[in-house]
Amino acid sequence: MLLNSLFIAETEEKGRGVFTHEKIDADTVIEIAPVLVMTADERKLIDQTLLHDYIFEWGGEKNQCAMALGWVAVYNHSYESNSEYFMDFDDATMFVKTVRVIEAGEEITINYNGNWNDEKKVWFDVK
Repeated sequence: MLLNSLFIAETEEKGRGVFTHEKIDADTVIEIAPVLVMTADERKLIDQTLLHDYIFEWGGEKNQCAMALGWVAVYNHSYESNSEYFMDFDDATMFVKTVRVIEAGEEITINYNGNWNDEKKVWFDVK
């Protein structure tokens, strides 16, 4: 499931990102996507490729990883994101839900730490 108003476009600083043509209310699920779940051993291989930046830790013990299908991997990071992602380990899906109103034309962002306002530095910001 993907909200009809979403589209992918280039950003000035982050490459591609997900945007909306229409205003979206807070607490709206904008995407539900299946994931491919992989083992810790498979992650060691993936970590040696470009896909490292597009996988999510997976499982209650975070001992697996998952590649989200759909557009989940295209949402850019923000420490004060306007959306949040959730994982359903039983159904092997992820969904993205808005945390505030998002205006038409605005980029939709998630916080790669998992919580929409988590300020812990992510791997590409650590210097």
